[in-house]
Amino acid sequence: MPIISPSVLSCDFANVQRDVEMINASEADWFHIDIMDGVFVPNISFGFPVLKAIAKHANKPLDCHLMIENVDPYITEFANAGADILTVHYEACTHLHRTIQAIKAAGMQAGVALNPHTSVNVLEEILPDLDLVLIMSVNPGFGGQKFIDSAVEKVAKLAALKAKLNPSLVIEVDGGVNLDTGDKLVNAGANALVAGSFVFKSEKPTQTISDLKKL
Repeated sequence: MPIISPSVLSCDFANVQRDVEMINASEADWFHIDIMDGVFVPNISFGFPVLKAIAKHANKPLDCHLMIENVDPYITEFANAGADILTVHYEACTHLHRTIQAIKAAGMQAGVALNPHTSVNVLEEILPDLDLVLIMSVNPGFGGQKFIDSAVEKVAKLAALKAKLNPSLVIEVDGGVNLDTGDKLVNAGANALVAGSFVFKSEKPTQTISDLKKL
């Protein structure tokens, strides 16, 4: 069964605590939290105050996805705000190995995200050091986008590298995940799915999470 990480970006911001408690009570495994700076991606989301507010009520790990340009100065602050997993973008990190080491030194699991145009092969050297790779199956920045079909083949390529270099790696996918695309991704080797609009816009979010968990 895949890890299910509902994306808080799609929740009702007027009722964040209610939606956090819904995820707590569901079969979801993590909270997926998108942090955007308006520079690396053309959107701005929430920062440390909202992250701390979610952490206060969440009883599951916080899976934080940083879509920001300058990660390194904030790593310790993310740890202090409650992040359990910190995922940075390959495209935003000039010294990726150093950033990954700093994330681990701060007590968090370390992940790297890849934009749709970036090949999984760029991670071959650093894959043994990672806890997670996040494949973006939409262009990052906004929720509710259409799934990019080539992500399935990309997951399969990463799964082959995982078998060779880091069998315990989590392969996570974010963007356009529903029961149909989720099934294809899990069959290709993904073992964590991020779902935002599909969960929060459904009539019964806890049932939707349960259905994803069964894939």
